[in-house]
Amino acid sequence: MSFIEKVNLLQLDILKEIGNIGAGNAATALSAILNRKIDMNVPNARVVSFDEMMEMAGGADHVVASVFLRIEGDVSGSMFFILSLQVAEYLIRQMTGDGTFLIDSTPYTELALSCLLELGNILSGSYLSSLSDFTRLNIYPSVPSLSIDMVGAIISYGLLELSQVSDTAIVIDTVLEKDQHFAESIDGHFFLLPDPGFFDTIFSALGVSLND
Repeated sequence: MSFIEKVNLLQLDILKEIGNIGAGNAATALSAILNRKIDMNVPNARVVSFDEMMEMAGGADHVVASVFLRIEGDVSGSMFFILSLQVAEYLIRQMTGDGTFLIDSTPYTELALSCLLELGNILSGSYLSSLSDFTRLNIYPSVPSLSIDMVGAIISYGLLELSQVSDTAIVIDTVLEKDQHFAESIDGHFFLLPDPGFFDTIFSALGVSLND
């Protein structure tokens, strides 16, 4: 059994709750940027295989927008925040005020790419900040990088070293619910790929054993 697969339902609930705290912080920041109310929550956290991770993002050949960063400090790992191109297009339009922006029109403008990078930075940073506050550990993100590419190409980058010790990851679903003027919700996925020892350190700081 891999170190990720030892994570039980109680521990996943803890990660989900930490995610919800981070989501609240991120929603506040996004509401200020978009100048409208954004409610954000984390409905689920679960363990998935690498193959399932790719399928959840649309399949290995599906093109998505992704922000990747390394988790550094008292624990280490990798994190992806992945959005469909349709959601990315909507958010860029909202952040830039350009209702004509099309995500499938290349080359992308620097402004559009900066918006996506900032969005990923806010969401990922809010999650890691809440994890750090919750555990009182020193946890911070590296400088994030943005990719618009096929899921397989994007995720394989983060799996190069981790695949030697595990074949599973934690997925933290994220839903951004727009205000009543907009019918649909916006969803994305955090994929947390922890290095060995990540959860031992996290749950030890919380007084929870992986063997509980």
